[in-house]
Amino acid sequence: MDFARHQRDPARHLIGITFVVLVHAIIIYALVTGLARKAIEVIKKPLTATIIEEIKAPPPPPPPPPPKRIIEPPKTLQPYVPPPDVPVTTQTTEPVISAVTATPPTEPNVIAPPAPPVVVVAPPAPKPAIRRGAVPIERVEPVYPREAIRDNIASGRVVARLQVNEKGLVTDVQIMESNPRRVFDREVIRALSQWKFLPEGDRYIAEIEINFVLN
Repeated sequence: MDFARHQRDPARHLIGITFVVLVHAIIIYALVTGLARKAIEVIKKPLTATIIEEIKAPPPPPPPPPPKRIIEPPKTLQPYVPPPDVPVTTQTTEPVISAVTATPPTEPNVIAPPAPPVVVVAPPAPKPAIRRGAVPIERVEPVYPREAIRDNIASGRVVARLQVNEKGLVTDVQIMESNPRRVFDREVIRALSQWKFLPEGDRYIAEIEINFVLN
């Protein structure tokens, strides 16, 4: 079949032209009869808006009434009826004679002799902490030092303190004064360390003074 010939077929073009003419005829008829005017009036009508109210929820049911209190009637107290009086029988007792006790005669007051006087014995006087002039039972005499003779020292004086124990033995010698200084100290310590005193059972300090004279 020839496609170009089919396109140039006058019958096919006639059908399309007839359809277009028919549509235009309908439009012209509508304009003449006023259908188009009615359609415009319908479009121009005002639009009415209706407000729909919100649906309110129903109110809650009322609370139930409070329970009724049951009031009990007051209890009636029965009156107290005292029991009948019973007569009390009193027993008569015969008087009883109690035994009579004889009171002994009072003794005369005896005056006690006075108590003997209390004799207060005073405690012995405390011994002095430092004894001066203590006399030994055994003693060793100090020797005049050769250094003092060589230096022509004619005299000297030394004061020493001795620590005496319970047995009377000398445990320590301390030089308190010396004149001239350190000339006779060594000899004094050597001699006094060998002294012995009477044992007294207590410790004490004895102060001894030694004088040196060159003959």
